[in-house]
Amino acid sequence: MTGRTRVLLSKEEIQEKVKELAAIVSRDYRDKDLLLVCVLKGAVVFLCDLLRSLEIGAEIDFMAVSSYGNASISSGVVRILKDLDRSIDQKDVLIVEDIIDTGLTLSYLRENLLSRNPLSLRIITLLDKPERRIAKIEPDYCGFCIPDEFVVGYGLDYQEKFRHLPDLCVLLEFEP
Repeated sequence: MTGRTRVLLSKEEIQEKVKELAAIVSRDYRDKDLLLVCVLKGAVVFLCDLLRSLEIGAEIDFMAVSSYGNASISSGVVRILKDLDRSIDQKDVLIVEDIIDTGLTLSYLRENLLSRNPLSLRIITLLDKPERRIAKIEPDYCGFCIPDEFVVGYGLDYQEKFRHLPDLCVLLEFEP
């Protein structure tokens, strides 16, 4: 399987931004009990780098949701594939997302988690494509606003390929 890509954001640019975001999150949650909820699978690389860059302690948990399947365009139908292992009742929760596109998946996830009575619920995303937004949702913390191009690398995939790329790349063409 091969694909032609173009680097959009280098690993160095990404690491610098992650450190900036971690400093802000550390300041905002300095005296709180922070729970990072990672949206699998794409956000796991971002979560790891963010967690290592925080100046405060944080617990982590994972959710897997899907609205893409094997497609490159969201179906709009959200399914929870893996739920949290613990209660978030009265916890300060920060959803860690890789990219916000239409916002449909994240909007569903936010409403689902709000129904579980967290003390606070915020969203951090590495990437945002605001021009694609359908749902009314905005991140509380955002690394980069990017153009409407299909991106892979740094944990993001196309049909489970390209996650290993250290840079964030635009997928120009794909050959099976």
